[in-house]
Amino acid sequence: MHNHSHSHQHGKDDRIGWAFFLNVTFTIIEFIGGWLTNSTAIMADAVHDLGDSLSIGFAWILSRFSDKEASDKFSYGYRRLTLFGALINSIVLIIGSIWILFEAIPRLSNPEMPVVEGMLGLAILGVAVNGYAVLKLKAGETLNEKVLTWHLLEDVLGWVAVLIVSIVLLFAELPILDPLLSIGFTLFILFNVFKNLKSTLVLFLQAAPDKETQKRIKLSLMEFPEVNGIHHMHFWSLDGESHVLTAHLELSDNFNVKELIRLKQEVAAKLSSYHLSHTTIEFEFLNENCRDEAQ
Repeated sequence: MHNHSHSHQHGKDDRIGWAFFLNVTFTIIEFIGGWLTNSTAIMADAVHDLGDSLSIGFAWILSRFSDKEASDKFSYGYRRLTLFGALINSIVLIIGSIWILFEAIPRLSNPEMPVVEGMLGLAILGVAVNGYAVLKLKAGETLNEKVLTWHLLEDVLGWVAVLIVSIVLLFAELPILDPLLSIGFTLFILFNVFKNLKSTLVLFLQAAPDKETQKRIKLSLMEFPEVNGIHHMHFWSLDGESHVLTAHLELSDNFNVKELIRLKQEVAAKLSSYHLSHTTIEFEFLNENCRDEAQ
């Protein structure tokens, strides 16, 4: 059983690591190719692929850390690496997108014809490389691999768009299509970046990942006749998937140890349906002053 698990983990690491190096290599080729072909559309797609390379890189790092046990210094483990990765990724994509817009917008009034043959060759290569990466990661069953597969599918569709435009440019001299396509790519990237950046910052600030779930948890705990009230309830997330709950339960009586053990087991059973990664529940007896009252 241990060997099978280790082999599964090793296979997952290999798939994600392979996809990372493939994407990084191809992103470098894109930037060089975009510059040589004078195509802002390819440059915009290169920025998109750079973001995906960073996402895959951080997913790979997290995958390698996932089996590492929590330590005294990192008591919750390493799940928040994904948030750090998402933040870095967003910043890089915003800077890259602004650069592309500065390059592409002036070309709307004075469009320049790209080197169409080179653009077509890169588009075919882009569809092939990203399509192969999708097939490689599709074999994985983890959430990380599934999310990354969708990212790479977006890349394939992006390169299909570049391919179509380059074919059109082979038969019609419409150089404005190149900056229009690059601006379309960039606005799509920025829309998704700002959406993800907002949710990332909210999680970084340890806000409740889901207000409705938080409300349901509180109501379910108040269903116990032994509980008079709840305070210092904190519901937050390590990475958007692994959630943490801490709460002080005010008891209606000074129950004995046997009753407290039973209540503790019932609370654990009640909370099990929420699939929380970490829970800390403290009981407070009648007339007991909360030591965290001033906080």
